[in-house]
Amino acid sequence: MGIKSFNPYTPSRRHMTVVDRTELSTAAPEKSLTVSLKKNAGRNAQGKITVRHRGGGSKRKYRIIDFPLSNCANSGINVVGVLTQYESILLNSYVAAGRRWGLDAKESGVFVLPPREKADANLDVYRGTADAISQNIDFIDTYSPEYLLVLSGDHIYKMNYDKMLQEHKDNGADATIAVIEVPMKEASRFGIMNTDETGHIVEFEEKPEHPKSNLASMGIYIFTWSNLRKALIEDEKIHPDSDFGKHIIPKMLGEGQSLYAYRFKDYWKDVGTIESYWAANMELIKTLPEFNLYEDFWKIYTKSDYQPPQYTGENASIKTSIVSEGAQIYGSIEHCVISKNVTIEEGAVVKDSIIMEGCVIGKNAVLDRVIVDQNTVIGDNVKMGLWDNIPNEQKPKIYNTGITVIGSDTVVPDNIEIGKNCVVYGKTTAEDYSESKLPSGQSVIIEGAM
Repeated sequence: MGIKSFNPYTPSRRHMTVVDRTELSTAAPEKSLTVSLKKNAGRNAQGKITVRHRGGGSKRKYRIIDFPLSNCANSGINVVGVLTQYESILLNSYVAAGRRWGLDAKESGVFVLPPREKADANLDVYRGTADAISQNIDFIDTYSPEYLLVLSGDHIYKMNYDKMLQEHKDNGADATIAVIEVPMKEASRFGIMNTDETGHIVEFEEKPEHPKSNLASMGIYIFTWSNLRKALIEDEKIHPDSDFGKHIIPKMLGEGQSLYAYRFKDYWKDVGTIESYWAANMELIKTLPEFNLYEDFWKIYTKSDYQPPQYTGENASIKTSIVSEGAQIYGSIEHCVISKNVTIEEGAVVKDSIIMEGCVIGKNAVLDRVIVDQNTVIGDNVKMGLWDNIPNEQKPKIYNTGITVIGSDTVVPDNIEIGKNCVVYGKTTAEDYSESKLPSGQSVIIEGAM
């Protein structure tokens, strides 16, 4: 292809050149030089919906803390304190950048509030949900709030807290507690609010064996701050491990204070257990997920990350799964959530599993109902999720639904077989597994890994 120049009959034409297109053919290109591109994108690079419910497109990677913080930003709340506990380094660094949720303006901010050791008391942990607030009364007083919103950080939902606050004001309430209807057979897992026809709370039952209603506390509270402040100071003298469900709410009810239930009827998922966390991820895979992450009017904000596109090998198979950028799939995955920079080697089969960032699943490995934390290496020919569903010996109340959990930065050597409800953590070797097997309900935890 040549370069065309012009006679300089005007100053602008002097030294002007363009591409000479006369050599270009108008004939159709050779078939062998063309590649058909399959369009399955859900959103384009600008986040606009192009094709609904078909996967692909520009995906965001969310952390659970993104949901309550996004709700705060969308509800007009501009000062947020995040109370962190043990093993919180990653969380602290993540939430410290309030700009992710638009909470970094002059009059706003996200503040990390770890437990503090005070001169008059040996406090270096939060001993209860209410105690966590008590230790930070001085921080709250700095802003002289009329109302205080208290949230849990392990729930997935969208809620306009401003509507809840308005109902709190309209009722002239001392406290308003968000509730959601749950199946009666599950009600004993929650704090249950018994109300009259006006929504006034007349009784609170903490995980009752025989619940009277199915209105479960969502762990979302709005308090009139002056009343709560007084209750916290009084209760701290009696209960060092002060808790909202066990102490503060019963105290306020006993004193005849006005407590109301705020009924929430949209999607809400408690991911405070292994099973619920797994189930919430699996629900997102559905063709028509109940919980929509991409609504423009109520956005869920998160950390932007730029990664290369995912790569699918010639013999790879992907069915009903979410695959993030930077992942390389050479084996088979079905009904899985695959995070960024994950490698699934040839011959590997992964089903009903969650594989987090930076993991490598070796050749011919088989994983069934497994959660693998970040930066973990699973060796070749490893089999996970085998045999009977036996609860974990060390923590039977946590690991009992058949899901095996592999911790972060863990190594599982080649040719190991692992059962259900197992926990593996640390850089293990073949010597850590008797006869190259880990029976269901057993654990291998390398000292110092956790």
